[in-house]
Amino acid sequence: MDARRQRKDNLKEIIREIHAGADLEDMKRKFKETMDGVDASDIGIAEQELVEEGMPQGEIRRLCDVHLAVMKDALGKQERETPPGHPIHTFMEEHRMILEFLGIIEKAAAEIEARPNREAILARIPALREAIGHLLEAEGHHTREENVLFPHMGKHGITEPPAVMWSEHDEIRELKKRLRDVIESHDRLSPGDFAARLGEATRALAPMLSSHVYKENNILYPMALDAIPPQEWLEVRRECDELGYCCFTPESARTAAPTRTAAPTGAPTAAGTPVAGGAHEGPDALAAHVRDRGAGTGGGDSLEGQGLLTFPTGALTREQVEWVLNTLPLDITFVDADDEFKYFSGTQDRAFARSRASLGRKVEQCHPAKSLPLVNAVLEDLKAGRKDSEQFWIRLGEKYLLISYFAVRNAAGEYLGTLETIQDIAPLQRIEGEKRLR
Repeated sequence: MDARRQRKDNLKEIIREIHAGADLEDMKRKFKETMDGVDASDIGIAEQELVEEGMPQGEIRRLCDVHLAVMKDALGKQERETPPGHPIHTFMEEHRMILEFLGIIEKAAAEIEARPNREAILARIPALREAIGHLLEAEGHHTREENVLFPHMGKHGITEPPAVMWSEHDEIRELKKRLRDVIESHDRLSPGDFAARLGEATRALAPMLSSHVYKENNILYPMALDAIPPQEWLEVRRECDELGYCCFTPESARTAAPTRTAAPTGAPTAAGTPVAGGAHEGPDALAAHVRDRGAGTGGGDSLEGQGLLTFPTGALTREQVEWVLNTLPLDITFVDADDEFKYFSGTQDRAFARSRASLGRKVEQCHPAKSLPLVNAVLEDLKAGRKDSEQFWIRLGEKYLLISYFAVRNAAGEYLGTLETIQDIAPLQRIEGEKRLR
């Protein structure tokens, strides 16, 4: 047995002992004594193998921080250096900013708890609002991880650590919203009540978010760098560009071009700014990083084929089909009969993020765990013919989204897959009277 395999087996045994309730100080000593040379990837792979062997993913998630407490001192800092423009460099720079905003909130909350009076509260509300606004804006960071980084890791067999991080994203989202609501209640609560609630909400979020950042920087990202080939990072970067960045993403982290092949004209970047069409020029740190490792520049699938597609009701070129679908006033997603994600339209203002990295993945790998039972139930009803469609509607900011699922069947009635459409119906609800062409 090679040394790395032996380390992983020893590590799995320590994790099993932790889950069985072993004394943590004993486990720390055992880890230091027996796990010389262990790195971040070993931990992630060990946890993944344990899930594959039957340990519930929820149990791994529940005790993830305990594992970290046992191993953190011995592990030290596992962060890897990457050049500006590399997706991991950008993620880590965003983490640095996220922790700065969290620090502002912690400092203000402590000061308000020390002096819970109206004057002290009003003096700190602007900073609190700005900081929590930026933390909520970090949704773009999570979206790129969930829809680009995690699927690319999944293609190389790394699925469980991203799933654990995604579940933490969901918990962090709720804690941030709770903190925002507390901050906005400052004028409705007594100074003492506000100070107590602010402190409580801050202490709920801060350790969770700090630990999450550490785990991604020191475990998840090194695993990604080990698993994803150098040339594939060019595609990861292009897909990140298409989904866009946070308003606080440092300019140096996102301006280095991934390749001389341009992102699609109009693709969102930081703060919703489109990327101009045409080839990127100038220094290319990420492409140089790839070349230094002896890999080609890679590239996306070619869309140059313009053959005519003939249908019973007419014929269109591939370009026309693409842009007809992209122009429809709704988002389109198609999942095939095997529950694999096969297509999404290139709608400019999507309600929910989609990325090419997710193409070919199973439905259960494209949704957070909490929504899977409902998603699977809908698909089973459509497959079995119990239903031909299903609709849901939710409010998302100013949008009122109608989410529809349709069974796609051929002329013989055979199930081909499920079509999902998402449309903002808020403007339609405001229509009155008539507007005629003549």
